Amino acid sequence: MLKLLFIGDIVGRPGRELVLDRLPRLRTEHAVDFVIANAENAAAGAGITGGIARSLLAGGVDALTLGDHVWDQRGWENEIGQMERVCRPANLPRSCPGWDHLVIEARGFRLAVFTVLGRQYLGMKAECPFLCADRMLEQLRAQADAIIVEVHAEATSEKQALGWYLDGRVTAVIGTHTHVPTADAQVLPKGTGFICDVGMTGPYASVLGRETEPVIAKFLDGMPRRFEVATGDVRLSGALVEIAPGSAQTTKIELLTAR
Repeated sequence: MLKLLFIGDIVGRPGRELVLDRLPRLRTEHAVDFVIANAENAAAGAGITGGIARSLLAGGVDALTLGDHVWDQRGWENEIGQMERVCRPANLPRSCPGWDHLVIEARGFRLAVFTVLGRQYLGMKAECPFLCADRMLEQLRAQADAIIVEVHAEATSEKQALGWYLDGRVTAVIGTHTHVPTADAQVLPKGTGFICDVGMTGPYASVLGRETEPVIAKFLDGMPRRFEVATGDVRLSGALVEIAPGSAQTTKIELLTAR
């Protein structure tokens, strides 16, 4: 069996530091072959920088994915094209810079990953994630032995629908974005692993990674406030996926958390 660890949205410095501290032990303890992490919130809770990307990759992450905060950090659009192990969502306009997928390799096995943004409750200009996935599968079929699809979306219905749509055609469909881990990790009938959301890697004594008081205050009066990244109860959250190399099907998927 091959093992993939997919790490949920890394939030700010607390999330980054925990990944760098815990990942070497987790790779050994769980005999992990591939590590993919969503890092769209890695820079102060919104976006990513070249320095942060290089630090995470040097610390043991094999591939970094991004989401709707992909362009939040000034100048990142000029750096992303130089990052060979970082990809932006595949269903953004094709004129956007950066890779729309990645292929990583371990033990002679090629694993492709790409991200699609959901379109329910997200405001970014994005192609239909279902049609984009179809296009990407045609493109990647000859380039990889297995394909992981990250669905970065708000609506659980949209994530579940995409999982069923791709069942039997990809190795796993893994949800991110909401920062709240779900209890629905499962292998679908045709062998595709699925989970609605792997949660975040960051401070859980928070509201989605941010200090609670200003968030609560904004709910009460609607006034704008700065939401600083929280610091308490920092956890790594992700999905551990076992892959049968012969069939490229998921044999087991489970939520993994570490402090």
